[in-house]
Amino acid sequence: MDKAKGIILALISSATFGLIAFFSIPLMKEGMHIPSILFYRCLFATILLGIICFIRKKEFRISHKTAMLLFVLGMLYTITSMGLIYSYSYISSGVSTTIHFLYPVVVAGMMIIFYKEKLSRNLLIAAVLSLTGVALLCWNDSGFISTKGLLAVLLTVFTYSIYIVELNKPSLCKLEPEVITFYVMLFGTFIFSVFSYSTTGIEIIPNTTSLYNLIGLAIFATVLSNVALVAAVKYAGSTITSILGSLEPLTATTIGVFHFYEPFGWNSLFGLCMIIMAVILVIMTSKKQEK
Repeated sequence: MDKAKGIILALISSATFGLIAFFSIPLMKEGMHIPSILFYRCLFATILLGIICFIRKKEFRISHKTAMLLFVLGMLYTITSMGLIYSYSYISSGVSTTIHFLYPVVVAGMMIIFYKEKLSRNLLIAAVLSLTGVALLCWNDSGFISTKGLLAVLLTVFTYSIYIVELNKPSLCKLEPEVITFYVMLFGTFIFSVFSYSTTGIEIIPNTTSLYNLIGLAIFATVLSNVALVAAVKYAGSTITSILGSLEPLTATTIGVFHFYEPFGWNSLFGLCMIIMAVILVIMTSKKQEK
């Protein structure tokens, strides 16, 4: 029963992560600037996570050293969020989310380069599959996709990979995942408030529909996805949860095609499949190395 519960939670987590474009693109069409969108996302998520942690009586006290590390994580999170949503202005949300899903492959590469983990044949195959998949996604019927959009989403792959690697720091292992996420969102709110104020300004939410989209972005694509992820790992394990994370690009692609009417050809389908295969191969290889 616990494993079945974990699988359901993993599916919920990956599906809700894939809803970022569903809520953010309408806000951009309303004329809201990206810094303001992300400021409100982090603000609402921080409030909700704070309430959850308070109800569950989590310990909020952290050391100055841990606070500095969490601030760095907040910076990495803000860059990732900014790059991903920024890429939606230039390339389809499905393609962007699928390319972003390369981060497990990059994480494995970082562990090999910086932590001297063993390079296996499967990881090399995964690297070739992922690069081929990205190449297919980058080419559509009208030619090569926007360079600006591609660079923006590739930046998120590396910043989120560093974010994942830094989460393994010993000082963070003592903290509850909900508390870590709360502080990341709290620092993200501060960073986006400064960034918004110094660029476009913190905009007033234009209408009720935009408010609903911002709340949906915070609840479903931020809080629910993270809380479900933590619970899924607890009940089903990290391997099953990671593999089921492939629903994230599938969700984003489905929404992009059927809701936003984004183009999707055979090259995009093959590219999507190759990237998902590469990620699953990396996850299974990493699991074998842990045994």
